[in-house]
Parts: sequence; C-alpha cells; structure tokens
Amino acid sequence: MKIAVFRKEHFNAAHRLHNPQWPDDKNQRVFGKCNNPHYHGHNYELIVRVTGEPNPDTGYVMDMKILSDLIRDHVLIKFDHKNLNLDTDEFENLNPTAENISVVIFNLLRKHIDPKFDLKITLYETERNFVEYPAD
Repeated sequence: MKIAVFRKEHFNAAHRLHNPQWPDDKNQRVFGKCNNPHYHGHNYELIVRVTGEPNPDTGYVMDMKILSDLIRDHVLIKFDHKNLNLDTDEFENLNPTAENISVVIFNLLRKHIDPKFDLKITLYETERNFVEYPAD
C-alpha cells in the first residue's frame, strides 16, 4: 500500500534567464522579460511529494517534521530572498529556469531521503506556470 505525503513551502527569489554564450539580442528574443539585466523575482510555491509504504510502527510514510526540516535546511535557507544567479553556487553556471531549479531542489533533497521512497518536486513559478521533476 503506497501512499504519497506532501509538504508545501514558499520562497521568494530573484533571477535572470540568460545564456552568456549568446548575444544580447538573442537572449532578449528567447527569454524576453526574464532576461532583464537587473533581474526579476518570483514568489515560488514548492511542493515536495514523498511516496512509499507507511511504517507499521508509526503509520507514517515519512515524519513530516523531518521532511519540513530537510526542506528548510537544504532549500529555503539556501534560496529564500536570494538572487539565484549571484548568491547561490548551484546557479553560478546553470540558467535558473523553473525546470533547472526543480532538478536542483530534487538533488539537494534526494540525498537526505531514504532511497526506498519516491520523491517528486512540483515548483510553481506563478499561479499558472509550474514544473514537476521527475516527470511521469
């Protein structure tokens, strides 16, 4: 009997979508407003899904306090109220698209969550634009 548990979090961050190997006009054409050289920000909504068998002793798939602490320690402290391009090692050489941010978050959390559990990241950049990793 597999069950999915979810933890929803929120963080604010600025970023600029930019490929340094392209000329400015191509960056502007491809990334539009998201290529603003002065950056722009989002109020990200993060949903972390952990799927597995409940522990017969606790009834938990995963203790939600532990999951909350992992997200805080490895994601929120790192990214909340930061400029992803300038303030984080993860995006020093990686374009901080929603797709890439979700993969980075997955990798940051995956190493702290027992591999017997499936992990999925859903990241809302806006109410209407969101990504999931891994995709089904």
